[in-house]
Amino acid sequence: MTAGAPFDPKIECMDPEARRELQEQRLQGLVDRLLGTENFQGARLREAGVTRGTDVRLDEIHLLPTISKQDLWDHYPFGLQIAPQEDIVCVHGSSGTGGRPTLIPYTANDIEIWSEVMARALKGAGATTTSIVHNAYGYGLFTGGLGVHHGGLKLGATVIPMSGGMTERQVRLIDDLKPDVLCCTPSYALRLAEDLKKENSIQVGIFGAEPWTEEMRQEIQQRLGIKALDIYGLSEVIGPGVACESLDSEGLLNIAEDHFYPETDQGELIFTTLTKTGMPLLRYRTGDVATLHEPAGQRTLRRMSKLKGRKDDMLIIRGVNVFPTEIEAVVLTLASPHYLIIEDRRTTTAQLHVAVESTQDIKAKLSQDLKERLGITCQVHVLEPGKLPRTEQGKAQRLARWTQGQAPIDGLT
Repeated sequence: MTAGAPFDPKIECMDPEARRELQEQRLQGLVDRLLGTENFQGARLREAGVTRGTDVRLDEIHLLPTISKQDLWDHYPFGLQIAPQEDIVCVHGSSGTGGRPTLIPYTANDIEIWSEVMARALKGAGATTTSIVHNAYGYGLFTGGLGVHHGGLKLGATVIPMSGGMTERQVRLIDDLKPDVLCCTPSYALRLAEDLKKENSIQVGIFGAEPWTEEMRQEIQQRLGIKALDIYGLSEVIGPGVACESLDSEGLLNIAEDHFYPETDQGELIFTTLTKTGMPLLRYRTGDVATLHEPAGQRTLRRMSKLKGRKDDMLIIRGVNVFPTEIEAVVLTLASPHYLIIEDRRTTTAQLHVAVESTQDIKAKLSQDLKERLGITCQVHVLEPGKLPRTEQGKAQRLARWTQGQAPIDGLT
């Protein structure tokens, strides 16, 4: 493994002032493209008094209106698309409410941007043209699998397109093909660790698609004997590759800010897609909670923290704000990474349950540690290994909300 060298030093190590000029030019070009349509975003800009791109300066971007996921749903399926249909080469998306997904049309230009930022992510993790990338993210509408695939091809690495599930076959091919890079969700990495030998060929893992803590990072690294790095992205912005840790980024994620301009508002990440052409978004509210940080090391890109959670995942229990990642940090000091957090609102007073798997009598200790960390009392349930649901692919269920009387798991009431 190399020391996480940049894929494109000219861009990743650019003088920050020069990058800021580039960002402003791209922002003004985006505004002109939006104003040139009858698109909802163009209409919002005109309502805000913007008549041309040069009306907008980068240091005034916070004055412009934001876009939310609800806006995407209100204009389903492609009401925010600005490229002509003949320029659309594929569609990706994510799950939505009531069976209605969030669909994102991509042009060839968008796929090239995606390939580039994912190649940066892989190169920063130490991958090279001789690397073998075992890609266990799901392929399909979900952007994880194809995002890594595009980036691996752009880098010139060998990609094994496993997708999710079929764990026995995954383990067999890791043993046989000797990949040095593993890409999947962190929860699935721990599922693979149940069957993989610690002495395997994998040197680094790039894990994302769900929030995960430093404690889970240590668990993965210890059980698989690898370096575990975080990656962030969402289909509305591009997919994975919006930001990614490198081997030298000190635990923070380098943001591809020449393409995706970042802001935060009360902790919520907001991104503007400066270069996308299919369905660009101006000031998209992601719902993800993180902090922004200055550059460090050889890259001059701003960095972001690991996700602290999602605004809609934050629990308010008896007046106390709780993110599931805070609970995970405590659970992993005593129990396995298989746990479930339950917000119980079957009565007028909300209760917080935490179910974990363990063969040890840890209930009293875990209850005490959670109370010290959160400031509230939790009802702790210690179950035998295998009692909590496991996912073969995709994102693990870490959170349940009870509003009616049926408890979903044996042993919980």
